[in-house]
This record gives sequence, structure tokens and C-alpha cells, in this order.
Amino acid sequence: MRAALLEAGDTAPAKTTETTETAQTVADTTETTDAAETALVRRARSAAATAALHAEHAERTRSLHPDTARALTGAGFARHFVPRRLGGSGGSFTELVHATALVGEECPSAAWWGVLQALHGRLAALLPEAAHTDLWGAGPDVPVAAAVVPAAGELRPVPGGHLLSGRWEFASGVDHAEWVLLASTARTGDGPRPLVAVVSRRDVRVVEPWDGGGLRGTGSHAVAVDDAFVPEHRTAGREVLAPGRRDPGLDRCHALPYPLVTSLLMTLPALGAARGALRAWTGTALGRTTPLGEPLLGTGTAQDVLARSSGETDAAQLLLERAARRADEAPLDDLPVAANQRDAAVALDMLVGAVERLVRHGGARAQRADSPLHRYWRDVHTVAAHGAVQLAPAAAAYGHHVLSGAGKG
Repeated sequence: MRAALLEAGDTAPAKTTETTETAQTVADTTETTDAAETALVRRARSAAATAALHAEHAERTRSLHPDTARALTGAGFARHFVPRRLGGSGGSFTELVHATALVGEECPSAAWWGVLQALHGRLAALLPEAAHTDLWGAGPDVPVAAAVVPAAGELRPVPGGHLLSGRWEFASGVDHAEWVLLASTARTGDGPRPLVAVVSRRDVRVVEPWDGGGLRGTGSHAVAVDDAFVPEHRTAGREVLAPGRRDPGLDRCHALPYPLVTSLLMTLPALGAARGALRAWTGTALGRTTPLGEPLLGTGTAQDVLARSSGETDAAQLLLERAARRADEAPLDDLPVAANQRDAAVALDMLVGAVERLVRHGGARAQRADSPLHRYWRDVHTVAAHGAVQLAPAAAAYGHHVLSGAGKG
């Protein structure tokens, strides 16, 4: 993948196969050597290749190419947190770290939709049993979009359920979903009650296309629903989503509280973006010389950029892997929510810094809108703007955790 000129006026000899392979080797240092090559990770490699082919299409159309969307679902992202008893994977967070980062290295927008398919499947698993049959009765590979924060619209009670109307922002992946989770407020005799409703994609229309500066291919459109009937069994109180459930028939991944894992999952596309940016920058640097004919990576400035950005990307991945291991292995009665939020937020801050440095030292061409390095930069900043991954509230939560005497370092 071509990146930008590192210095205006650099000479640019043709990139050799050896140069490309060396750049890939440098980028591969961010992958752990002991990562289990699970079915999800193996298939994610293939999905990543498809996403790379169609990354420009996603940027241009503001939505993933249908082949990319199908590849992500086929890789197992949608089924990853579907209960095993329903044919899903009931999978681990550790393998999702590696699979999402692989896709994000090629197309962070695709990684965003992939990890959200998994996240939304986990949320849907917390809904009533009858809703599970509607969603997964024909199989677990069902992409689900969602707009659950903030709640919007209104549910009006009618016999057998509700009529849902309203408008919701940022329904990522809705172009390729079969169902959509929407948070709303129901009228009841006891006053308003926040509910989550599962709505067929056929009842949802796009009213304003996504026009964000980064993650352009996610199709995070504004959507509306007009008096769609939602059966009672396809609604649940929003409060059921946060704490997780330990019911028989569900898996460990469903027992975890929402705050323990949400920031971890939302950060993963940025890990892939940083790895992609590092690969792009390094590939260009290996093929460049200074005006004096010296290899660019023989200069102290370029070496500093490479060492810092690669080291920060590695360190961020280690933090995210540790957070994933906690989610997979920590005792359910002593879950380190504050530590996971801290690690995800700090990791994201490091990834932003790593990519920022690469772009600052990417020369004039890194500022072109069609530069891969610029795309990774836009994408990582858009991830960092999400409310679920902000450092300040994560730091506050961890500080209170330590002040309470529960902190362990």
C-alpha cells in the first residue's frame, strides 16, 4: 500500500519486493506470536483481503462494498457472541482483538462494522428468549445494527406490543443489517420507561447519510422508523443490557457487564488503523533517500519516528490483549471494570499519538485526501472521538477505584 512522501523533494526509487516484504515484517511486530489461530482469525485474514480490495469504494460511497460486508459476516463476526446453544460461537474477547485488528489494518471502516456485529449480537443475546428465535431461528450469521445511545423516538402500546416511531443517529452498518436494535421510551401507566426494541431492517429507512470525516465507509447513517409494530417479546428494558446475564443457556461473554468490554471493543479498529499506518509509512520510508542520497531510515529523525510509533502500537496492543484476557478469565465476582476502561482509553491515546507522529513526518503527500496514511489518520481520530472511549471518564473511574481501596496497582 502506497503512503505519502516523507519529505517534500525526496527522490523516490522504485519500491522493490524486498522493500515491501521488509515493511510487512516491521508491521508484523505488532502481532503477538502466541495468538491462537482460531477459525475467526483465519477467516478474518480472508475478509481483510476483501476489505482491502474495496477500501476505496467504501470511502467514496460512505458504505462498505457488499462483498466486504458478506465477507465479515461469513468470517464469523456476527455469530461471535451469539449463544452456542443457538449455533453461535459464544466466543472470546481475545480472538476478537486479533481478528478485528487484522481487518482494521486494511480498512478500519470494515473493522468497525465487524466488531459492531459481534457487540450487537452480544446485546441481542440479553433480550428475551422469544426474540432469540426471531433473530437466529434460521442460523447465527445474522448482522445486527444498533442505535442505543442515546434513546430516541417513542413506543406507543398497542395490543400485543408497541408501535415505534422516531429518528436515531449513527446506526453504523445499517445498510448491511437484517435487524436493528433501537433504544426508545415507552408510555406506561407508571410513566415513561426506557426500552430497547428489535426492529426488522425493512421497517427502517435512512434519512441522512453518514458524512463523517473518518470511518467514512461505516454507513453510520441517521435512520427513522414510522409506526412499525414491535411485538412485546422483541422489547426489553434498557437496564438489562448493562449488567450482563448469567442465565443457563448463555455463555461467559454474556455474563460480563457492558462497561467492562465496550471501550475495549470500540478501540480495536484503531489498533488495526495504527498497524496499517505503520506499514504504509515504513514501506515508503524504506524506498526513500534524503537529498544527499542517504537512506531515509538511516537518519535519526526517521529512526525516532519508527521506534516511537511502532513501540506505542505494540504497547497499546499489549494493553488491549490484557483487557481481553481479563474479560475472558477474571472471576465473575471480581471483574476489573475500572482497569479495563483505563487500559482501553490509554491504549487508544497511544494509538492516536503513534499515527499522528507518522502523519507529521509523512511529508506533503500524507495530506492528500486519497493518501492511505491520511485515511488511517482520519479513522483513528474518529474512533477516538467516540463517547465510549474517552480518557477523562476512564481516568476518573480508575481514580475512584483506587481511592476506594479496591485498586491493586
